[in-house]
Amino acid sequence: MGGGLRPQLDSFLAENETDLIAFRRDLHMHPELGFAEHRTTARLIEALTAAGLRPQRLPKGTGLICEVGNGDGPVVGLRADIDALPLTDEKDVAYRSTVPGVCHACGHDVHTTILLGVGRFFARQAAAGLVPGKVRLIFQPAEETPGGALDVLAAGGIAGVDRVFALHCDPRLEVGRLGLRVGPITAACDKVNVRVAGPGGHTARPHLTADLVYALAKIVTELPAALSRRVDPRSSLSLVWGRVSAGSVANAIPDDGIAQGTVRCLDDEAWHSAPELMKTLLDSVASAYDVKAELDYVRGVPPTVNERTSVEMFRTAVEAVIGEDGAAGTPQSLGGEDFGWYLESIPGALARLGVATPGMAGAYDLHRGTFDVDERSIGVGVRIMVATALTALWESRRASAAEPIGEPAA
Repeated sequence: MGGGLRPQLDSFLAENETDLIAFRRDLHMHPELGFAEHRTTARLIEALTAAGLRPQRLPKGTGLICEVGNGDGPVVGLRADIDALPLTDEKDVAYRSTVPGVCHACGHDVHTTILLGVGRFFARQAAAGLVPGKVRLIFQPAEETPGGALDVLAAGGIAGVDRVFALHCDPRLEVGRLGLRVGPITAACDKVNVRVAGPGGHTARPHLTADLVYALAKIVTELPAALSRRVDPRSSLSLVWGRVSAGSVANAIPDDGIAQGTVRCLDDEAWHSAPELMKTLLDSVASAYDVKAELDYVRGVPPTVNERTSVEMFRTAVEAVIGEDGAAGTPQSLGGEDFGWYLESIPGALARLGVATPGMAGAYDLHRGTFDVDERSIGVGVRIMVATALTALWESRRASAAEPIGEPAA
């Protein structure tokens, strides 16, 4: 694949890379939050239509799906997220955000631009009959909210798709490198709200009250410890509190209090069982101190668990169009990524795209107003995603051809 594909990609990028960088800068200057990406969606529809494709806007009005390719062969999905973050852009660059308090501080403008470039490349290939199946481009809204992935699934966005792939910018990796990992690469992330209630009173007479602050303190300390002992430690299930509040004066025991935190987990089975297990443990601790505790468990995203074969397809693609040194190992993260919803339904993988200028890895971290990328990473991303899609399509066709023919009827 690499021998013929490399010169085709070289020629395509020589013609299109400058325009793609300009497109990324335009998105960077006009960021939009989740489910409000109307301008971004319109720009994408315009660009894809100009390439001869037929993008379909998602039902809620932002985000789109666009299929390119020929015949009834295998279908590979490629996903990019298009929303920005509610942060102020602190960079002193010409393409700084023009929207107060909103910026692309996670690289979604880069992901989107890469997928646009992939779509343009495959539009040409399809016109020449050179795509061995179909590539479904998924421009997903509201990854940061989250919720956009579920809207894509509800709209049939991965119906008939055999595998799905995605990239995420990684400022710890230099341009030209791709971080790969089999198994969990990001964690589930849920929110927990606990409200505790009981009879309050004077601190001089705690025995006549439920001593709610003491009970709340026990819940805050004992619940994470008990939770960690009830699940396999390899799941990395953890509860960390971010806010605890009760009372307003020193000499009065309040009659209610709250604790809020997050649950993170790398194992899908443990994630699914976490809400019920947490309620059981909470009830047990609360009853010991004669208070009533209510649990509001807010689902976020599942863990993103990369399938081994799909990771190897990424690796094969990198070796073909970047070189043998292009692939690198990458650590697990306890951050959340709603690409995990796709991987609960079909096999696939998320990889980390190096966006750091050589010698500056880690200088511009994600989710900060100073975040930026070395824009050469756009061309690298196009090469990798094109090659990965082709690898998956050809492997699927070979697997289908190798399937044994059934025994003839007696």
